[in-house]
Amino acid sequence: MANNHRKYIWLGLVLLFLFFWSNKKEFSHFFESRPTADHLDFNHQEGGSDRKTVVVSSDEKIHMEVFDRVHPAVVNIATTTLGMNFWLEVIPRQGQGSGFIIDREGYILTNNHVVAKAQKITVTMADGSKISAPLVGRDPASDLAVIKIPSRYVNAVVSLADSDAVRVGQKAIAIGNPFGLSHTLTTGIVSALKRDIRTRDGHRIDDLIQTDAAINPGNSGGPLLNSSGEVIGINTAIYSLSGGYQGIGFAIPINQAKEVATQLITSGRVARPWLGISGISITPMISEGLGLGVQEGVLVVRVVKGSPAHQGNLRGGHKEVIIGSRRFLLGGDIIMAIDGHGTSDMEDLVQIVGRLKVGETVSVRIMRDNRPMDMDILLAERP
Repeated sequence: MANNHRKYIWLGLVLLFLFFWSNKKEFSHFFESRPTADHLDFNHQEGGSDRKTVVVSSDEKIHMEVFDRVHPAVVNIATTTLGMNFWLEVIPRQGQGSGFIIDREGYILTNNHVVAKAQKITVTMADGSKISAPLVGRDPASDLAVIKIPSRYVNAVVSLADSDAVRVGQKAIAIGNPFGLSHTLTTGIVSALKRDIRTRDGHRIDDLIQTDAAINPGNSGGPLLNSSGEVIGINTAIYSLSGGYQGIGFAIPINQAKEVATQLITSGRVARPWLGISGISITPMISEGLGLGVQEGVLVVRVVKGSPAHQGNLRGGHKEVIIGSRRFLLGGDIIMAIDGHGTSDMEDLVQIVGRLKVGETVSVRIMRDNRPMDMDILLAERP
């Protein structure tokens, strides 16, 4: 028994020896001393004679140059609003977005939804300094707002492009603060033009730039740039089924934003023109049922007394008819075009008038008693 026991011990030792021998490379590091830093090859690669030159593509150079030039003028905007919890206690809530400096006096352009209802607005500059920024003015209809910091903190100002010259397919570069991550650059192209969306509070924004540059929560209010580092638009919204980036973002053209910003800075509000009518969109079915003689346009139902339409002698309806379950006032003028732009429905009319300015005189093509007429109407400010 003792001999058998010894045989098993020797057999076990032999097998253990063979195991260690076959895996000696794996176990050798347990018995070796650690090398010094000077013995590590990667610590001697930098500056070596065999070091390869880093290749930077023309695209990369554009991105780097645009970021270096523009990011000092892009700011992070943090807001504090007051809300109520379940127990009806007033509690502060935090929000954040982006903006960019458009003037040496310290004016910063951003989105209305970034600063709406904010009790306190704090701007974080590229160097990390935090500055209180009062609201200059905001315009929910265009989702634009202007805030201001003291001019002594301004180190850089963006350059603004002509957004009317933007073309589908050109490079689009976005800089902002997605999810609070400061000064993030993403790239893509201009995917489409003249898109329109509805804001959360029901306003329609027209002529937007669509881009596939990644835009996420926190990018709102930041600049969309061309290859020259000029601002072509303001990142304002995304189309998403998940709430996150899915390749479709929208920016307000900078030409439109300049007009709004100018009015907000100079008067604190935006003056918009109006005609002063209510009407219905004409469809082939409505035209046939009412015998209007046209397939599209806007049938004027009512003219507001004292409005530009009233001053310009537009006529509303005066004879009520019922077709099915709908009531119509007939006898009013049919608006066919404004300044040569066809008005196929009420949405077209509102969009066309919205692009005009208070104090402009516009030519309105109408049908009255089946006869075409042109009338000049002086636009006034919407009350």
